[in-house]
Amino acid sequence: MGSAVVVGGGIVGLAVARALQRLDPGTPVVVLDKEQSVAAHQTGHNSGVIHSGLYYKPGSLKARLAVAGGAALKEYCEEKGIPVDVPGKLVVATTESELPQLDRLFGIGRENGVPVRRLTSGEVAEREPHLRVKGALAVDSTGRVDFTLVAAALADDVRAAGGEIRTGVTVTSIENAGRTVRVRTTDEVIEAHRVAACAGLHSDRLARASGLEPGVRILPFRGEFSEIVPERDFLVKGLVYPVPDPDLPFLGVHLTRGIDDTVHVGPNAVPALAREGYSWRKVVARDLWESLAYRGSWRLARRYGRTGAKEVWRSLTGRALVREAQRMLPELRVADVRRSGAGVRAQAVTRDGKLVDDFLFVRDGRTLHVLNAPSPAATACLLIGEHIAQELAADRA
Repeated sequence: MGSAVVVGGGIVGLAVARALQRLDPGTPVVVLDKEQSVAAHQTGHNSGVIHSGLYYKPGSLKARLAVAGGAALKEYCEEKGIPVDVPGKLVVATTESELPQLDRLFGIGRENGVPVRRLTSGEVAEREPHLRVKGALAVDSTGRVDFTLVAAALADDVRAAGGEIRTGVTVTSIENAGRTVRVRTTDEVIEAHRVAACAGLHSDRLARASGLEPGVRILPFRGEFSEIVPERDFLVKGLVYPVPDPDLPFLGVHLTRGIDDTVHVGPNAVPALAREGYSWRKVVARDLWESLAYRGSWRLARRYGRTGAKEVWRSLTGRALVREAQRMLPELRVADVRRSGAGVRAQAVTRDGKLVDDFLFVRDGRTLHVLNAPSPAATACLLIGEHIAQELAADRA
């Protein structure tokens, strides 16, 4: 295969580097990341849930890679001694009108090969005695893990196989030049035979700087989490998700007891004012201008304006977030909840204002650009890595 460069040291980039080494042992692999450490963005700012593959369109990459990838990830964590457990989760309907959507999810789950089953009210009460719901599904394969530990283990694997991880290196463009690829950084040009661009929040920019028109723009959506104070976290035993809006890729405000035993409430989904905007205070003029100048942003806003306004209101007032959670957990009080962290989702949006709902990989010569890999990419990282490595190895000439 020759030498390879991976741009991006998130969990997907690291998994790609490892997969390239496993596919062709001895391949010189270099991972480049602009931050001072790996896993600095999406990998290090999420709910820590190993997703089951319940929600995704049957036959899609998300469905195929999440189901198999979740199983592979659990095996990997056990092999590496990374704490992981599989408590399963509940997906609940809080009104009669949501029951048809619950039935729809049951059918999708079965079609995707997810172990999903309906629960009686007594079974729900046994698992989560403080919930008040009209119906529920149990998804037994859902787990939880600290993805930063997974990323660290992947980085160790890459180094152990002779690979190099360079942090603090900003890639400005990628140029296909016949049988080689030139990766330009702010300081040098690195030549390789294959390149995987896993640039996350900046993936579309890197593609355009490299002469590729990806047809999508990354719009950053911030998901803000709160947590239930320890003296009241007995209200939630495990993982509880509402019936999601089928038109949105976000799963709604959910209740998740993490691997560290903290119970999170959230996230919401609000437009971030910077690609790495983890709070309203972080504003980057270039990022904001690119979002506002993009035709797809306005078409998206027209389509989901009311939903977006609700999400912003939840962000600005904790009371609105708690009210949403109270639909499932009526005993929850405003005083029980305090703000915690936030993550930013790199969401690809088309020019006509549609959210790309599947993983999106675009081949450009000897380079493969990852242009949409939000959740469940962390869950599916090992399988995504194998998929990309095999794509890059498809023509070894």
